[in-house]
Amino acid sequence: MSCKSDKTENKMDVSSETSKVEKAAQKTYAELSVKEGGEWKEGSYEGGQFKNITEFEWPGGLNDHSYYLRYEGPGWENSQVGYRLYLDWRNAIDIFGKKVDTVVLSHVGQDGFDSYHENADWGQDILKVGKSLGIGSYGRLLGDSVVHFQKVSKTMAEVNNTDNSSSVNIKYNDWQSGSDTVDLATKLTIYPQGRYTQVSLDPSKAISGICTGIVKFDDVPLMKKEGEEWGYIATYGAQTLVSDQDLLGMAIFYKKSEAQEVKAGKHDHLVVFNPSDEAVTYYFLGAWSQEKDGIKDEAAFVKHIDDQLSHLDKNGKL
Repeated sequence: MSCKSDKTENKMDVSSETSKVEKAAQKTYAELSVKEGGEWKEGSYEGGQFKNITEFEWPGGLNDHSYYLRYEGPGWENSQVGYRLYLDWRNAIDIFGKKVDTVVLSHVGQDGFDSYHENADWGQDILKVGKSLGIGSYGRLLGDSVVHFQKVSKTMAEVNNTDNSSSVNIKYNDWQSGSDTVDLATKLTIYPQGRYTQVSLDPSKAISGICTGIVKFDDVPLMKKEGEEWGYIATYGAQTLVSDQDLLGMAIFYKKSEAQEVKAGKHDHLVVFNPSDEAVTYYFLGAWSQEKDGIKDEAAFVKHIDDQLSHLDKNGKL
């Protein structure tokens, strides 16, 4: 989808209010930055400086790799892991692997390019997303393909930081997929403890095929397990941008009563939800072997996600 005309003819509404929480004391952090003072040239934003905002509104959708949003969308983190969502038609979620136990995202991508793909003292972007949902993002399964967000009339995003959590709220107006049009409100929340993000998906009407997933690699098998009320899908292995030996674990936890099926898509291992006009809640997490005091092997990763599953069955939430 080309958004060149949108970029040159439409105006964006933003709020310049920044978080008042001191970064040194923060246990979680979410942010969104746009460039100001430059200009659009053939689909890319050139020049200018990044400015943190708390609210973002855009008619339609952005193109990928436009260099307008810092690291292409909102980011959120705690002391163990960071994530980012591509706020364009791809709408995938990527992982920032962290080697340190402090918040770092305010320093990432400030050069306006892709330096965060390269190894740094704090860590780096680590996931091979490709055409997939990445880790834990959402789309709609139609036939054998997952529809991302190629057609929306308006996208709105907001970031919030409190003492107890950080969140990214995104609203998609008139998301078109197949013969259906729906509004979708989403919330992604990270907490001080744990590697997981809690996701809420709230559609304006019930439609079939709403799904989440984990990017699929040929040499990395899928693990599945169901408890009494909750289940998970997970992968563990060499599935990062870092090296062929670098190890990453990923998991999605879903409520069994809300899930229609678990199946393989073209690019993802998918959890497909039942049609509903009520909000669906699930969790995802990434665990990188280079984390400070992190999970180093598959056995430890499986124990970790089994413990999370048991906690969900006992408490109904993480």
